[in-house]
Amino acid sequence: MPKLLVQNLGGRQITVEPGQTLLRAIQAQGIDWMHACGGKGRCTTCRIIVKEGLAHFSPLTDSERRYREKGRLKDNERLTCQCTLESGNASGRVPKQTQLPHLKYS
Repeated sequence: MPKLLVQNLGGRQITVEPGQTLLRAIQAQGIDWMHACGGKGRCTTCRIIVKEGLAHFSPLTDSERRYREKGRLKDNERLTCQCTLESGNASGRVPKQTQLPHLKYS
């Protein structure tokens, strides 16, 4: 199964089940992750900056395309509530703007 390494969250490795969004996989491992709209793709608070493995992600969803067109989601960012890992491992970072105050980031 694919794994997501969150570099600035103590190098946590998240196992992602087939078809499972990254947000659900992160939550299943007991990690708090910002998602103001409840994981519905209506905001960008759950985004992750992808450092490696972008080709292993599922295609962009309509929500992600809209945010890209508006300049609110960069080419190397994905919404964890919308995307899955399809074929391999990836690594990324939690953006400074969406880091939770009770977690330690490096």
